Amino acid sequence: MSEARSTRTRSPRTETDDTATADRAATTTRGESVDRDEPADRAATARDETTDGDETAAREMCPECGGRTRADAAERVCTDCGLVVESDRIDHGPEWRSFDDDDTNPKRTGAPLTRSRHDRGLSTEIGRSTKVKGRKRRRLARMRTQHNRAQISTKRDRNKVYAYTEIRRLTGALELPDSVRDAACTLFDSAQSESLLRGRSLEGFAAACLYVACRTADVARTVEEICAEAKATEAEHRAAFDAMNRELGLPIAPTGPAEYLPRFASDLDCDADVERRAGELAERAVAEGIANGRNPVGVAAACLYTAARELDAECTQQEAADVADVTPVTVRRTYVDLTEE
Repeated sequence: MSEARSTRTRSPRTETDDTATADRAATTTRGESVDRDEPADRAATARDETTDGDETAAREMCPECGGRTRADAAERVCTDCGLVVESDRIDHGPEWRSFDDDDTNPKRTGAPLTRSRHDRGLSTEIGRSTKVKGRKRRRLARMRTQHNRAQISTKRDRNKVYAYTEIRRLTGALELPDSVRDAACTLFDSAQSESLLRGRSLEGFAAACLYVACRTADVARTVEEICAEAKATEAEHRAAFDAMNRELGLPIAPTGPAEYLPRFASDLDCDADVERRAGELAERAVAEGIANGRNPVGVAAACLYTAARELDAECTQQEAADVADVTPVTVRRTYVDLTEE
């Protein structure tokens, strides 16, 4: 018996309805899956934010007492117990190191600005290379010569270059800090702006500017010490100093013997007690007028010698005089005045 055939036929409208129903079901399924994924994403984001917040709170919490910490300059310090949590922070500033070689030049910055250059270090330079040969090398040499000549265009700049070079040389010879060097260059610029250089020695102005910078920064250096290393004489130094003091009104006071005590005590290898007692004697010499009209260098040497005699330390008059570059008679006269009742 043969199977009965179905006599029903599907109309085009029925097929269209079935297709639309299937599409709606698929869309609903996708929407449900998206809705199920959104809470998961929000939960993951919340977990990340919670983790970041916990790490920040842990970093700002003191591991010793549990208090809060604060960043102070290059350190992170606890505000409750004072514990230094971080001492070496990352410096995100420019990197001043240079990694020059024959192939690359990965410099990240140039040289810093400085007052010890006539152009403050902003001028460019034509470098040298071993890979350039022949005509190109000779052309670069001529360009370098013309470039160096063009950097100094006026006599004013030429004088400034010469004086700044002399100041840098004296700073290195006397082992002075860079702050004193920059202050001396600034003072020379002020003297040049006031037209004080006409008819006077540039070497004398360089020495006088360095001497004034030392006096302003409380660095004990005598005129004799600076003139011994400078190319100027004491007369040239005095003429430049008097001109600047008269026209610029230098903010310096007379030198006291206490300014030379630390350096002389170090040269004589004196103890801290001797240096402390010498400071008291120097204050007494100024208060009682013993130091009036006398070389403060000799008074400082006499105070150290007197303090050494009182505390039974090894120091002779000749040694104290040699350190201060004075005669033993100068030390002896002040010593007698200090020991008088």
